[in-house]
Amino acid sequence: MTRWWLPLWLAWSMVACTSAPPRPDPQTLLHDAAFTPLPHAIDAADMFALDDAMRRYLDEGGSSSVFRRNRAEWLVQSLYQRSELKIEYDGGVTRNAAQTFDARAGNCMSLVVMTAALAKELGLQVEYNSAYTEETWSRHGSLLLRNGHVNITIGKRLVDRPRGHDAREWTVDFLPPGELQGLRVRPIEESTVVAMFMNNRAAEALARDDTNEAYWWARAGVMADPGFAGVINTLGVVYLRSGQPEAAARVFNDLLQRQPNHIQALNNLALLYEQQGQFDRATPLRVRLAALEPEPPYHWFNQGQQALRRGDALAARDFFAREVKRADYSSEFHYWLAVAQYRLGEFEAAQQQLERAQALSTSSDERDLYAAKLAWLTQRPR
Repeated sequence: MTRWWLPLWLAWSMVACTSAPPRPDPQTLLHDAAFTPLPHAIDAADMFALDDAMRRYLDEGGSSSVFRRNRAEWLVQSLYQRSELKIEYDGGVTRNAAQTFDARAGNCMSLVVMTAALAKELGLQVEYNSAYTEETWSRHGSLLLRNGHVNITIGKRLVDRPRGHDAREWTVDFLPPGELQGLRVRPIEESTVVAMFMNNRAAEALARDDTNEAYWWARAGVMADPGFAGVINTLGVVYLRSGQPEAAARVFNDLLQRQPNHIQALNNLALLYEQQGQFDRATPLRVRLAALEPEPPYHWFNQGQQALRRGDALAARDFFAREVKRADYSSEFHYWLAVAQYRLGEFEAAQQQLERAQALSTSSDERDLYAAKLAWLTQRPR
């Protein structure tokens, strides 16, 4: 299966220099005429727009003694108390503020956007943070996705802060409090958060094979922050998947001129040249990639898949186990390790891996799928 590489949701890239690379002119990267306009234009303001239900919630909160004493503290308590908002993690879709409030669920970007919308309505101080966490990856069909992490810090209104007193701040995050301690973050502008949100939506559209919608989301992200490498790379993938290799190559090369070691752009450009039979141009890129990343994400997983296809469950089990050891966070890796173990008659081990896969699932659909497979396994005669 052909693999496509792009960073999904909240992806960020570090550059080996102290100054930021120059930002491209976004207009030179866009090809609006090649795509059909959406019925409704994408507007960044819609991300943070409050609906009537959200305003009513804030109005009702005004009667709380905590609200009157400290609006920031009241909002944070509301976000974490099950009797109030209590947003549940759902990695399946990126929602805007109103959608997250209505569903009471979303990924970390959804939580950040909703929290920012409520905090700004209350006049609170807002700061966005990109977190330095262990690199994680996931897949959606033929898309390989790099996941980053963002959170938000809110503080009291400046007018509510007595001079020299009570300037506390609260960080809102899905991570457990223990993991937040010592977490390294860097502040980012709201324009970058907007670009990250648009990038998520573009990647989600690509996962549905809707390249037209993906283009307009990626375009909006590029216009919001042309310096955010993740959305530039995604734009290149949109061109590649919509049959515009020249436009894709131009985007990837532009990104690599500014960030020569951008892994995803290197891999995408190499893949493009290989598809065109230009191996003399692809080979140097593959050499650079091998030096930067000797064992790329899903390397052992793909080896395991090949072993299963040739009927070698023992080798597959060992390959999947290596991938699990490297990336224990992936429910997919645990599931396929369970498949290999089941074929080897290791039923108890397979059950344990399925239980782990279910526990690590990031969406309700995924949890239900693994629960059904687990129920089938436990009821099957042995």
